[in-house]
Amino acid sequence: MRISIVLGTRPEIIKMSPIVRECKRLGLEFFILHTGQHYSYNMDQAFFEQLELPVADYNLETGPGTHAEQTGRMLIGIEKALLKEQPHVVLVEGDTNSTLAGALAATKVHIKVGHIEAGLRSYDRNMPEEVNRILVDHCSDYLFAPTEKAKRILLSEGLAKTKIFLTGNTIVDAVQQNFELSKQKETIIKKLDVSKGKYFLVTVHRQENVDDKNRFQRIIEGLETVRSEFDYPMIYPIHPRAKKRLNMLKMEPADLRLIDPLDYLSFLQLEGNSRLVLTDSGGVQEEACILRVPCVTLRDNTERPETLDVGSNMLAGTNPKEIIEKTRLMLRRSNDWRNPFGNGTAGLKIVDIMKRKLE
Repeated sequence: MRISIVLGTRPEIIKMSPIVRECKRLGLEFFILHTGQHYSYNMDQAFFEQLELPVADYNLETGPGTHAEQTGRMLIGIEKALLKEQPHVVLVEGDTNSTLAGALAATKVHIKVGHIEAGLRSYDRNMPEEVNRILVDHCSDYLFAPTEKAKRILLSEGLAKTKIFLTGNTIVDAVQQNFELSKQKETIIKKLDVSKGKYFLVTVHRQENVDDKNRFQRIIEGLETVRSEFDYPMIYPIHPRAKKRLNMLKMEPADLRLIDPLDYLSFLQLEGNSRLVLTDSGGVQEEACILRVPCVTLRDNTERPETLDVGSNMLAGTNPKEIIEKTRLMLRRSNDWRNPFGNGTAGLKIVDIMKRKLE
C-alpha cells in the first residue's frame, strides 16, 4: 500500500500530523506532497520541524493568485507527481484549494481519494471553502466523518453509506499530542508578559471578513469594545492578509496587541491558557473546545455546529453589540462541556481503515 498525503496550509499540516505519525509507526509507504498554498514553504518548514514530521517529498511552491490560478497550478503539479509515484490512495484534509486540487487530480487519473474531515457544512456558498468541501466529498471514495452530524449530512446528500466512516477528528489527536510538547518549549506567555487566564486571544483572517471593508471595521470596533469593558490584554497574532487590509484601510486598532504569526506550539500554548478566544477560524473553534477555552466566533455561521451544541462556542457575526454580548455570555459559562470531536484516536482509525480497504 502506497499513500500520498497532500497538504498546503499550516492547519492541514497540523491535522495531517497524526496520519503521518501513524503511517511512520506502522512502517507504511507514503509520501508528502506540499502545494505551497500558504506562500512560504520556509514558514511551513518550522511546523514540520516542531511536529517532528518528515520533510515534504514534493513542494510545488504554488504561491498566491486567484482561486482559479492557484488551483490550476496545483492540479498540474499534483497530477505529474501522482503519475510518477502511482499511489494507491490520495489523502486530503479539510476544505482548502489544496484539498480540492488533490482530490480532482487523483480522480482524473483514477486514483482513490480519502477525504479527512468530510461532511462539514456552513451552508454559505459565498465561502470558497464551502464549495471546496462539497466538491471534494462528492468525488471521494472514502469519507472520514469527524462527527455523527457530519455523517448524517453526507448521507442526506445521497453519498453511499459504504463510503462513510465515523472516525472522530484528527485535531483532537494533534492537540493532545502537541499541547504537552508545547509546555516544554520557551513559554510564549512569559515572552508576551501576560498572565495565564488573564488575556483574550484573537484570530481574524477569513476572506469574507477581512476583504469586506464594512465587516472588518465592525469586527475591529467590536473587539475594541470588548477590550475596553474587560480590561484584559487582547493578543492578536495577525495573518498577513489581515495586516495588509489594515494598512490599506488605514486602520490602527490601538487597543489590540498585534503580534507576528506564531509557530504552532506557541499558538497552542497561548490558546490553551487564554481566558477567551474570539476567532473566525474553524480549526480554532475546535481547538478551543478541546482545550476547554470559551470561544466567540466572528462569523454568521459555522461548519462546526457541534461546538454550539455543547456550549463551548457562540456565533456573534460582525455586529459590535453582538460581539460584546456574546463575550459576556461565554465568560459566564462553565467550561465543563463534552468534547464532541472524539477521543484522540482518529489518525489510528483512518490509517487502519485504509489498510483494510486497500489490502
